[in-house]
Amino acid sequence: MPYMFISTQIRLENGPTNVGDEYSDPVVMNYLGARKTTMLGNNFSEYHVDDPPRLVLDKLEKIGFRVLTMTGVGQTLVWCIHKETE
Repeated sequence: MPYMFISTQIRLENGPTNVGDEYSDPVVMNYLGARKTTMLGNNFSEYHVDDPPRLVLDKLEKIGFRVLTMTGVGQTLVWCIHKETE
């Protein structure tokens, strides 16, 4: 999957960071050390890491991902990143 979203709450810039959903590449999630969780009341799972977004972006850059755009949505910061297909 060449596209990913990562996000965090504005008051949680130091982590945790949401790094994927239940359909995310398990190899990338393992590389990040992400844990898959399902919040009470949700019918979907998400991957989270304790690292702040900056460290997550640094790790993803090392395996070929680049930031396309970043925005704030309410109290959430969201980065869209992409990796060129080989």
